[in-house]
Amino acid sequence: MEHQAHIVLGISGSLRKKSSNTLLLSSIKGMMPAGTEFRIYQGLATLPHFNPELDGDEAESHEAVREWREQLRAADAIVICTPEYARGVPGSLKNALDWVVSSGEFMSMPTAVISASPHPDGGASALQSLTMTLKMMSATIPEETSLAVPFVSRMIGPNGSVTDQKTLTALLTLVNALSQAILEK
Repeated sequence: MEHQAHIVLGISGSLRKKSSNTLLLSSIKGMMPAGTEFRIYQGLATLPHFNPELDGDEAESHEAVREWREQLRAADAIVICTPEYARGVPGSLKNALDWVVSSGEFMSMPTAVISASPHPDGGASALQSLTMTLKMMSATIPEETSLAVPFVSRMIGPNGSVTDQKTLTALLTLVNALSQAILEK
């Protein structure tokens, strides 16, 4: 019997081209176990502003919303890595999550949450806000899959890879815990 690869969808909460959050996701991609395909969602900026009156069947008619939901449904697990803006998650990420509150893609989905910030607390407020939103949506956030990365610009080298050993170890622990959650799903 052929073993089907697991799919993990990475979502960066930043729209910046050289975002530290996206670079962290790229590092995670290289840590995934064999048999796991890691994809990074690219459509955050194309999602329309959420409007509950357009949710439901009409939302599916909007290509960006349909694609967002399809990528989530195809995933076996999710990793969200976000910066902190004004003590919360960026509006573009919150908007994306608003589009799937009632459609249920996060229900029982193994989900890892990471905040990364140049500040000493690593974006702890954004991490807490994101975690509360995901738990309200019934996402499964296993132990050891929540991480705040402080001073993120110091943790990434000029080539875009994580150079800090403590951060690499924490990311690997997160990947292992998420991989275990996929197997237990």
